[in-house]
Amino acid sequence: MNRLSIAVVALWTACVWAADPPAPTGPTVSVSASATTSVANDRMFALLRAEVDNADPVRAAADVNARIGKAIARAKATPGVEVKTSGYSSYQITDKTVTRWRVQQSVSLESGDFAALAGLLTKLQSEDALVMSSMSFGVGNDVRRKAEDALTQEAIKGWQARAQSASKALGFDAWRVGHVNVMTGEPPMRPQPMMRMAAGGSAAPVNAEGGNTDITVTVSGDALLGSR
Repeated sequence: MNRLSIAVVALWTACVWAADPPAPTGPTVSVSASATTSVANDRMFALLRAEVDNADPVRAAADVNARIGKAIARAKATPGVEVKTSGYSSYQITDKTVTRWRVQQSVSLESGDFAALAGLLTKLQSEDALVMSSMSFGVGNDVRRKAEDALTQEAIKGWQARAQSASKALGFDAWRVGHVNVMTGEPPMRPQPMMRMAAGGSAAPVNAEGGNTDITVTVSGDALLGSR
């Protein structure tokens, strides 16, 4: 084996040891603890689409583009609302002997001002003929991070207490921290499906009750048992 091969093997061995620390040789006990809090949702999300059927695909696309363009202009004129376009599709539909084109495009909206976004959604449906696909609420990154930081401290203290209790129950008078994982998360947002408004109808005002989201931090890992 030449010097280059030896260096490569040595480097690979070091990386393996860095990625996979050796398993503890003494007795261990695995424990976990969680901390949860309910946080008021501070972000509102909505997905709307323009949908047009026409025998002429060019006219269908032009109609959709006009509606989406108007919706984006309305959204940008509404303080505190963020807007971006999403999926676009165009495909043929055959109903018995009639063939037509269906063109769709969606816009997603987000805001921390529930009243402003709710008012905008009402206008986009009743005045611009957009269809609401879904609406949901969630916790913004800053609020979530602050809650997770506090929960992490609480969960770690709970883990330490459980490790101490388990150590004592198993007949050991000392323990130390082994490999520990801290996992954060929250339930996925549940979109509220919307019924399609009949052509020519007027949309009822959108209700925006944000509710709460439960955020949980879980600490799990090994306590290495021993004696003083």
